[in-house]
Amino acid sequence: MAVALVALSVCATGGGQLVANDYLPDLISEADEARIGAEQHDQILAEFGGAYDDPKIAAYVDSIGQFLALTSERPNVKFTFTVLNSPIVNAFALPGGYIYVSRGLLTLAGDEAELAGVIAHEIGHVAARHGAQRMSSGIMARLGLGLLSILTDSPELAGIAQLGAMAAIQSYSRDQEFEADMLGVRYLGRAGFDTEAMASFLAKMRAYSEVEGRIAGHSGSGDQFDIFATHPRTAERVRRAVQAANVSRVTQPIVGREIYHNKINGMLFGDDPAQGVVRGRQFLHSELGFRFEAPPDFALLNGQTQVLGRGPDGAILVFDADSRRDGRPMTGYLQDVWAEGTPVRELQRFYVDNREAATAMVRLDLNGQPADARLIAIGFDSTVIYRFVFLTPPTVTAHFDPLFRETVYSFRGLSASEANAIRPHRLVLHWVRGGETSAQIASRMPSDRYALARFLVLNGLYPNQALGQGWVLKTVVE
Repeated sequence: MAVALVALSVCATGGGQLVANDYLPDLISEADEARIGAEQHDQILAEFGGAYDDPKIAAYVDSIGQFLALTSERPNVKFTFTVLNSPIVNAFALPGGYIYVSRGLLTLAGDEAELAGVIAHEIGHVAARHGAQRMSSGIMARLGLGLLSILTDSPELAGIAQLGAMAAIQSYSRDQEFEADMLGVRYLGRAGFDTEAMASFLAKMRAYSEVEGRIAGHSGSGDQFDIFATHPRTAERVRRAVQAANVSRVTQPIVGREIYHNKINGMLFGDDPAQGVVRGRQFLHSELGFRFEAPPDFALLNGQTQVLGRGPDGAILVFDADSRRDGRPMTGYLQDVWAEGTPVRELQRFYVDNREAATAMVRLDLNGQPADARLIAIGFDSTVIYRFVFLTPPTVTAHFDPLFRETVYSFRGLSASEANAIRPHRLVLHWVRGGETSAQIASRMPSDRYALARFLVLNGLYPNQALGQGWVLKTVVE
C-alpha cells in the first residue's frame, strides 16, 4: 500500500499565456522534467497495480487526453496517459507529461465530459510546470518518501496507506488549484466539451468521499478520502474558475454520456482478484491461495502490498507478507528479524491451519500516545511468512485480544475449487423498467450493506429520487 512521490502543478495568466513565476529558480529544464517523469513512471505502475489491462479503455482515455493536450500552451510535450489498475478514485500527473487516472475514477465519472474535465486539470499541471516549481523549492524532497494514511491520523502509521499521490495533491495551495481549474476549463472550452463538467464531477467526488468514509468507520464528511480535502475544489470554486477563464459558453457542447457508458460497460469494479479481494469482512486471495476474516465492525481496505483494517475504538489491523524465511523457527523470526531491536513480551509458538506461527506483544509510542501491538507471524510455506499486526490503545487491548485471536485462526489456505469460485465484480449498464426504484436495483448488486449508497454515488442520484423508465444507470454484478 506504500506509494511513491508524485508531482502536480499549474500556473496561468488570464490571457492564456503561461509565464514563469518570479520566485521559481531556473533549475529544472524541460528535459529534466521528461527524465524525472520517465524515471518515476515504472514505480507508479508498480505501486498502483500496473496499467489496467484493457486496450480499448486505454486507447479511449489516450484519445481524449491527446485531443485536450493539443489545446494546451505546451502541445509539443509528449503526453502519456495511463489508466491505473486501482479501484481508488484518483488522478495525478508527473513532470514531463505523465498523466494517470485510476479505473476507480472511470467508474465514478458519469460521461465523457466529466472525464475530460479531470484530464484537462492534470494537463494544466504539466503545462504550467508546477512540478518543476515544487522540485526547485524543495517541496519534492519532502514528499519523496512522504506517505499519507487514509485510515489513521498517526504519522507512524502513515506508511501503510495507498494514497501518497493524494498527499502530493493536498500540498497545493488554493491559488494553484484555482489556476489549475481555470486552465483546465480553458482546455475544455477549446475542445468543445461542457465546461460545467468539472463541477459536476466534484459533486460526485464529494459524495463518494462521504460513502467511503462511512465504510471505513469514519463519521463526518469523509475528507480523508477526498483527494482535494486540504485545498477544497468545490463546485462553486470551479464555477468561479470558469468565469475567470473568460471562456465563452460552448453551444451544443460535447457531453458524451452514451458513448462513455458503452466504453466502461463491463469494466472491472473494486478489487482485482489478482491482487486479492475484500468481501465484507473476508479477504481472499485466489492466486496466493489463502483467506482470513476480520473482527466484527472492521472495515478492510486492500492495498498493493498490505491489507489495512479499521475497527472501533481506534483498533487497527495490518496484514502483509515477508519472504525472508530462512529456516529458523517462527519465534526466532519474529524476535530477531521482524522486531529486531525492539523488546517483545509474551513470545509464544503455536499453529494455524497446521502451519507454524508465533506471536508477541510490543508497546509502541504512536504520535505521543501509547499503543499495544500484537504481532503474528505465520509460516505459509518454505519461503513466505504472512503477518498480522493488531494495534489498540492499551485501555481496550483486553477487549480486542479474543477477537484478534479469532481472526488469526480464521487464516487458512484455499482449495483449488475455492480459489476458482472467486469472481471479480464488474460495472454493467442497467435500463430502468417502469416503477423500479434505486433500492430495488441496488438489492441485486453483490451483497454489501452499502450497496444502495454505492449505487446512488455511481449514478449521481440522491436518496428517494424517482427513476425514469428507460434511464441507463450503472450497477455492479459478480
